[in-house]
Amino acid sequence: MCREAGSGVEALAALEQEPVPLLISDLRMPEMDGVTLLREVTSRWPETAVIVVTAVAEVESAVACLQMGALDYVAKPFHLDEVRARVTQALDKRRLIQENKSYQVHLEERVEAQARRIEELFLEGVHALVHALEAKDGYTRGHSMRVSNYAVSIARALDLDKDMVDTIALGAELHDVGKIGVSEGILHKAGKLTDVEYRHIMEHPVIGFRILGPLMRDAPGALAIVRSHHERFDGKGLPDGLAGEAISLEARVVAVADAFDAMTSVRPYRPSLAVPIAMKELDENKGIQFDPAVVDAFRRAFPELRTLPIPTPQLQPLRLPVRAMEARRV
Repeated sequence: MCREAGSGVEALAALEQEPVPLLISDLRMPEMDGVTLLREVTSRWPETAVIVVTAVAEVESAVACLQMGALDYVAKPFHLDEVRARVTQALDKRRLIQENKSYQVHLEERVEAQARRIEELFLEGVHALVHALEAKDGYTRGHSMRVSNYAVSIARALDLDKDMVDTIALGAELHDVGKIGVSEGILHKAGKLTDVEYRHIMEHPVIGFRILGPLMRDAPGALAIVRSHHERFDGKGLPDGLAGEAISLEARVVAVADAFDAMTSVRPYRPSLAVPIAMKELDENKGIQFDPAVVDAFRRAFPELRTLPIPTPQLQPLRLPVRAMEARRV
């Protein structure tokens, strides 16, 4: 169906009512000339193909219109067969342009999906390394999964949003990944560590941060957990000596979860602590080692002490939080 407009102004009004795939416009019109109409159409309706009609003497103007976005021009006087051929060509060009745009969009989506899968495979590989490392030592088997479970429960008790909860889950699962770079002999030592051995083990937050930094740059909260889960609320922790709220909330949450699981697990140098004793340790270290609000949230999350310690959960695949994936698209 063809529609007719008596001027450029009428043509714009008609397009506002219903856009069209093709517009044929004279260069000389009352109220608004063809060049001005072309600018408006290409700006507001870029999917509309435009053919300009011009006198032979105005061919230079027609060429200028092509440079502005018109797909073709027809010189007067013209034959209907010629117009039909130009219309067909213009619509074919329009279709090819749209297909190319669609291809570019879908190509970007495919590239993004592949990049996301590569990241997931990397995370899965690191995750497997963490659990392989823990599996070598019966004393720490399942530690990271339990810490993640405790930390998620604390986060929910603090009414944190889903993205923050997901960030904490991810960071907690990977918090000890830096132990890949620590001597196994020291990790599994049954006796008390020397000062040198302790300093060596406490390098693992920085090692983990360096391993994961290039991959998780869009998940800074999870990276902060890996680096700062051994910081103390009083500023006497490692590796950066951060204090109070200078320690990210995510890391403060995981610090409590990590300490509780360590206290209630058997270690080569001591038996596990009873849950009431572990809870007393958390309470006594509020404002010293731990954020008081996080310790209180832990108690709210687990009001029945008989449910503690939790069993080791099933291994689940890791995923970057939604906000981190959205940041990759920007």
